[in-house]
Amino acid sequence: MHAFLFSLISGLVIGGTAGYLGTLMLSRRMALVAGPLGHLSLPGIALALIWGFDVSVGAFPFVLLGVFLIWLLEMKTKLPMEALTAVVFASGVAIAFLFLPMEQAETALVGDIARADLGGTVLCVITSVAIVIILSRAYPRLVLGNISEELAAAEGFDTRRYNLLYLFLIAVVVALGVKMVGGLLTAALVAIPPSAARNIGRNLKQYILWSAVIGAGSAVLGIVLSQFVKFPTGPLIILVSTVVFLSTLPFSKRRSLQGSD
Repeated sequence: MHAFLFSLISGLVIGGTAGYLGTLMLSRRMALVAGPLGHLSLPGIALALIWGFDVSVGAFPFVLLGVFLIWLLEMKTKLPMEALTAVVFASGVAIAFLFLPMEQAETALVGDIARADLGGTVLCVITSVAIVIILSRAYPRLVLGNISEELAAAEGFDTRRYNLLYLFLIAVVVALGVKMVGGLLTAALVAIPPSAARNIGRNLKQYILWSAVIGAGSAVLGIVLSQFVKFPTGPLIILVSTVVFLSTLPFSKRRSLQGSD
């Protein structure tokens, strides 16, 4: 019973935080970047499973290293971040499967938040709250940087520093997300809730709020469903989120028709 409660709390805060961050990633067309970074976390997940510690703790150093390399290469090469992410993550996947025990491959790939304990839950809550606070303060400047880096620089913002902060927050969310949906499905945590929220939100505040609510609600419902149907929790969370997205499509069409009148 305690493990179930811990998994619900962890899922609630991770899903909500991922949905919040996803609103910014979607606007920058970077939502899929979380996928390769999730793959890059696989060596850390493998080590955590072998040595018996929290998978998020194991994943974080590898994701952080990948993010730093992407940021550094972006400054040096000016290549698109998506291309650099793809270049960096492949080596991480290869390394992981050199020593990942096959009997634990499912946990690494699709997550297992049912194993949540008190220590891991506390870590999730504290980290998620910190991400929300930092992101809420940096959000306007990051949005301005999205619109125009030249305009942001003219306003006195160091765009390189904010881009590094932004990538760091992505790394933390990915490290938390692998606990819930594994290394394969992390992109969905930050892509689907804001996509659904964009269909129903009428302004930026509603867009952010709905994305966080959909992310948190999908996680909780997926965890509850897994207790009844005995399917892996990670895929169920993503499927619930997908169903929510599909249910918002009529609202998107209606808004488009209203805008054309």
